[in-house]
Amino acid sequence: MKDKKIRFVYRKERTRGRIREAANGLPRLSIHRSLKWIYAQVIDDLKGQTLVAASSQDENIRGKRVCSKNLKDAQAVGRLIAEKALKAGIEKVVFDRGGRIYHGRVKAFADAAREGGLKF
Repeated sequence: MKDKKIRFVYRKERTRGRIREAANGLPRLSIHRSLKWIYAQVIDDLKGQTLVAASSQDENIRGKRVCSKNLKDAQAVGRLIAEKALKAGIEKVVFDRGGRIYHGRVKAFADAAREGGLKF
């Protein structure tokens, strides 16, 4: 089990390093997927600040949810983060999938954020 966790951390750091190189000053859209919830942040790496954040625990999503572990929740969080980012004046970001493969809830989140108006 420890080896699996270490490999994940290496994969996450490798991915994040490549993203920072390619970002050219753009904010980073970081996603964290736990077993139960999905969290997303738009982070300015130059200042080290979180500009916008959303999760599946927000009141806007929580009241409409049937189950917190499905694709609909991920899509709702993607739309919410896109809406908040556009209000803050952020249109272009780089996507940090956090070492997870681009599949399932991560893909649903990214597609919904793109439909919401974010470009990455």
